[in-house]
Amino acid sequence: MKTEYSDSPDTYEAAFDATIPRGWSAWFGGQNVRIGPRIAPRIAPVPTGDEVRDSDSGLSSSDAILHKQLEEEAGCAIQYRTCSWQKTAALLFSEYICLAIMSFPWSYSILGLVPGLILTVVQALIVLYTSIVLWEFCLRHPEVRDVCDIGQMLFWGQKWAWYFTGFMFILNNTFIQGLHILVGAKYLNTMAGPNASISCQTVSFGAIITVICWISSLPRTFSMLSKLGTASAAFTFISVILATIFAGIQAHPAGFNAEPTTDPTTGTALPFGNPIVTAVPILSTTFVSGLGAFLNISYTFIGQITLPSFIAEMREPRDFPKALWACTILEILVFSIVGAVTYAFVGNQYMTSPAFGSLIPLYKKIAFSFMIPTIIFLGVLYASVSARFIFFRIFQNSRHKNEHTVVGWVSWALILLATWIVAFVIANSIPFFNSLLALMSSLFDSFFGFIFWGVAYFRMRKADGAVALLKDRSIRGWFEGVLNIIIILTGVFFLTVGTYASVQGILDEFALGTVGSAFQCASNGI
Repeated sequence: MKTEYSDSPDTYEAAFDATIPRGWSAWFGGQNVRIGPRIAPRIAPVPTGDEVRDSDSGLSSSDAILHKQLEEEAGCAIQYRTCSWQKTAALLFSEYICLAIMSFPWSYSILGLVPGLILTVVQALIVLYTSIVLWEFCLRHPEVRDVCDIGQMLFWGQKWAWYFTGFMFILNNTFIQGLHILVGAKYLNTMAGPNASISCQTVSFGAIITVICWISSLPRTFSMLSKLGTASAAFTFISVILATIFAGIQAHPAGFNAEPTTDPTTGTALPFGNPIVTAVPILSTTFVSGLGAFLNISYTFIGQITLPSFIAEMREPRDFPKALWACTILEILVFSIVGAVTYAFVGNQYMTSPAFGSLIPLYKKIAFSFMIPTIIFLGVLYASVSARFIFFRIFQNSRHKNEHTVVGWVSWALILLATWIVAFVIANSIPFFNSLLALMSSLFDSFFGFIFWGVAYFRMRKADGAVALLKDRSIRGWFEGVLNIIIILTGVFFLTVGTYASVQGILDEFALGTVGSAFQCASNGI
């Protein structure tokens, strides 16, 4: 039953305040979190058994669904809701502390150091805020397993919204898998050198990485993957710190020339002189390159697409913000320090992306080698999220979901294999790092980083009985209302102008001949 409001301001404020999350718990989680009403009837599948009666009160309904899920899994061989907030933090660290950090120095070289650092902090705070909105939504609807369930609920239960979100969800995750195949082949090429006696070198290395990643994807629960994620994040941290130190202690960046010179093969001018570091963008910076650099930063921060899947496997979802805050603080520190310090020593003219290519060969190979666990694991994480999406739909009400059966394990392995095959094709069709990051950011982050969560905010406030800017005239109501309008418009900007800039950047790279061709055999090592 919906809350009735009288015309009395005091009565309205009291009823309104009872549903809106307030206080520290609204930002940091814990047992005192208020769970508001649902925005729509339950549409996502939940475990079979006695039906849980929906109510508009939200609190009893949400708790009842969560407890039912835990009861249904009790005694099963494979249990999913087993993650503590510490294990979830490990998953977040492994997702965000990744190879894309090494694109920050390049972004700063395009944007200038000061705008780059400002955009880094602003983007981190926007992602933190939208992730808290997402968490609040998942608390109200604990039956959602992934962002596709949320997509359907946000757009009034329309089935097209579920299919559209599902398509974008799978495509996003598969692009990320492809990115890690590309980087894995780039690493092997860097170690082996351009003249290794291997048939069709880059494609072959990509195939090897694909098989390794597929095998590594086989664990079925996030609780198991969180252990691997902890190791992955630790190795990545070591890798980027080493790269930063090496950038500072090497005599000159890779490719340094004291005097003007040309490439003896192509005759093109090569960079020369001491590294140039600028606080603001240089005058020749184009709109396309500047937006591409910002999209690179955005891609590294925006990972909300996986958060509903992580929350769905937490034993106590109220604790999720603890993991989120820990990860965000570490992100800002690591991304800013690594990006700024590396850029300061490498400069504009010698910068590569990832920035390992700006190190002399020995340092490059040492630092890049510590990135191996992340090259494998992060693709594995997104493959696992995609496989869950498909697997849970096929076996939702079957014993194959929670028990060790031949049918269950074979189906799981085949679903994963299919995603890795498609990722292999993507990796060899778009064989360049920066532009692939920018394209992924514009196409997918527009929805899963901005638009969805702005819409979710307004849907939840309407369910609470007060749409910001209309009824909730508090300072916080006005501020959050305007903020979420800006968030939605930012998503639209990413989708339209950002996609244009990304595609134009790809065309420019092909025209300049700075990237290889699709399914190239030549080495793509850095």
